Amino acid sequence: MDALSAVLQGLPMTITLTLSAFAIGIVGAIPVAVGLSSPKLPIRLASRLFVDFVRGVPIIVWLFLLKFGIQIGTFKFNPVGAAIVGLGVVSVAYLAEIYRGGLQAVPRGQGEAADALGLTRGTAFYSIMVPQAFRIVSPSIATYLTGLLKDSSIASTIIVTEMVFQSQAFARQHPTVEGILPYILVGVIYIALSLPVAYISRRLDSRMRKAVYA
Repeated sequence: MDALSAVLQGLPMTITLTLSAFAIGIVGAIPVAVGLSSPKLPIRLASRLFVDFVRGVPIIVWLFLLKFGIQIGTFKFNPVGAAIVGLGVVSVAYLAEIYRGGLQAVPRGQGEAADALGLTRGTAFYSIMVPQAFRIVSPSIATYLTGLLKDSSIASTIIVTEMVFQSQAFARQHPTVEGILPYILVGVIYIALSLPVAYISRRLDSRMRKAVYA
């Protein structure tokens, strides 16, 4: 019970990190994905450079850079802020790539039909292309959320008191076989949190396939 109590103390922080970073990614990835699909070469290259650069650096490095490497005047990231921003920026890069794939998967005939109806390019993009692309990538977004939940454990390295950090603290206080219990419990909780998201992902994927082949 002591081990379970220690792990549960970190559960709210794990959920907070995951949902906050996911929210940043969902919104921030939109302009980047538009940039990746832009017909203007400089914008497309800048967006591609951002995505490749962010994805090319390990998450733990981003967290350490934000926590210990950035100080502007008296401002300095606290551990939670650094974790949320770091995981959020990484989410932007990964979700932008997912969005881009969805936009490219929308049949070109949709855009041509919009042109034939006299719709402006902006109206066609946001009213026709984006809704269809979102349906296509919904399963991938749900899958990414599951991965982000597990990646939130990396925040323990910068002293964010999420579940893994609490497990480590318990293990240090109980340097016996008992010290392994919280890690087992953490694994069970991660699975329990991931299962609903995985179920939603499968349902979305099934719906999308039915819509495509209907």
